[in-house]
Amino acid sequence: MLEVKTNNKDRRNFIQQITLAAAGLSIIPNSIYANISVKNKIVKVGMIGLDTSHSIEYTKLLNDPNASEEIAGFPVVAAYPLGSSTIESSYSRIPKYTKEMEAMGVKIVDSIQELLNQVDVILLESNDGGVRLEQTLEVLKKGIPMFIDKPVAATFSDVKKIYTEADKLKVPIFSSSSLRFLKNADAIRNKNEIGKVMGATTYSPCYIEPSHTDLFWYGVHGVELLFTVMGTGCKSIRRDFTEDNDIVYGTWHDGRVGVYRGRPHYEISFGGIAFGEKGNLTMGPHDGYKTIITEIVKFFKSHESPVLPKETLEIYAFMEAADESKSKNGETILLEKYL
Repeated sequence: MLEVKTNNKDRRNFIQQITLAAAGLSIIPNSIYANISVKNKIVKVGMIGLDTSHSIEYTKLLNDPNASEEIAGFPVVAAYPLGSSTIESSYSRIPKYTKEMEAMGVKIVDSIQELLNQVDVILLESNDGGVRLEQTLEVLKKGIPMFIDKPVAATFSDVKKIYTEADKLKVPIFSSSSLRFLKNADAIRNKNEIGKVMGATTYSPCYIEPSHTDLFWYGVHGVELLFTVMGTGCKSIRRDFTEDNDIVYGTWHDGRVGVYRGRPHYEISFGGIAFGEKGNLTMGPHDGYKTIITEIVKFFKSHESPVLPKETLEIYAFMEAADESKSKNGETILLEKYL
């Protein structure tokens, strides 16, 4: 009989390999789990859409062998690459990002159904909101909790259908821009840093994709930040659009005013300023994705979204009304017609 001598470290690694294999996790390198106790339950994350840089950045954080305890144990194990087939800036990225995902140990599958049979939770990352309704319905029918990256969909009608179906099937979903978690935004919203917010101005790039409601494509970032500090209750909006500027003025039911500013063709950073009873506070700059990934993992653990559906729907109604105001040369639009 051949005797193989092993040290304690080799033995531990062997036991961990066997444990992971039994859990169906041997499809990716064991190095991903170097910082995870085999006693802890590993939640397998699946990703839909490899046509956005978020696919890569989120996976780098979740599959880091030295991931912090707050996000460890949620590796991306498999991905379905197809997102957009019509938006060149999206579909042109898929081959490159697919290779990068494979290099991080992620298994590439041929269909969403195949993906759903291998994972516990979903990151929906398809950059094209036009394919979101079909993709989300497939996930919802399977009953798998899902984070939906921006935009939820390409039109407000599709956004409503997604949230209605999720509520009907009782499947937890969560959607947010990472700007919601900018430095100082939490201090303003949850820690009463400046008292009641009387008004705010936020800004972000707002490149326009013709297949989407204008602000859904990129302006959603700054609009999400606006609602983070202002809260829900917007009554009406008015939009001024020129070649170099895109400005939406929102009036809340209690008389407060929030402003979103973007540029459709030029670079602009991410941030804003909130005006409160006890002073003013700026938000930004954007400092990466660790905070939103932490919130996503909390959601996967609790199945409770940190952003209520009511707020997300109002954000998208705000942006849909902005399109109507633009088409009517800056006319004031009431949000109640959408909500």
